[in-house]
Amino acid sequence: MKTLLFSIENYIQSGGVVMIPILTISFFMWVLIINRLLFLRRLYIKNISRKTAGELIRINQKPDDKYQGANSLLVRQFLAARSNDPVLDDYILDEIVVRQVSSLSTHLATIRILAGVAPLLGLLGTVTGMMETFDVITVFGTGNAKAMAGGISVALITTQTGLMVSIPGLYMSGFLDKRANNLKYKLAATGMYLKRFL
Repeated sequence: MKTLLFSIENYIQSGGVVMIPILTISFFMWVLIINRLLFLRRLYIKNISRKTAGELIRINQKPDDKYQGANSLLVRQFLAARSNDPVLDDYILDEIVVRQVSSLSTHLATIRILAGVAPLLGLLGTVTGMMETFDVITVFGTGNAKAMAGGISVALITTQTGLMVSIPGLYMSGFLDKRANNLKYKLAATGMYLKRFL
């Protein structure tokens, strides 16, 4: 374990100062990804069917607390705001559906941006490393390979780290977008279905 931590520390130090923003971006990006995964998972599991949701609306009863899925949340929020005027209830249901659909996209754009910025910071590290290499060449010439290795190391490690952060981030962003869009369509369809029970 100690050897692993030592090698990670050496890796980060070899990348230079640009590694700090890359790793910071990676940390925040994964916090948001885990947040969205847990949020979307909760809306998928322990859900009630569309038919059950309609019955609950018709008899004006909230679903059991053990159901925390998207349809359950929609029914719960609608019954809390219901006015018992069918025309007004139609607008209230639409507003709740729109609010829920928009909440599904929270943080997804930020995840995409962070995943896109990581390779650019890696490129900044590449430029910084090459500048260090050229400075060494200017002072010592090309005969001192050990002195040039530090700059090349910075260039390669930051590029690699930027890509290692970006590729999984972009994949997870696409995955979360797909899950959120599926849920948006289901919520919109459930909202249309529930209107017949108002």
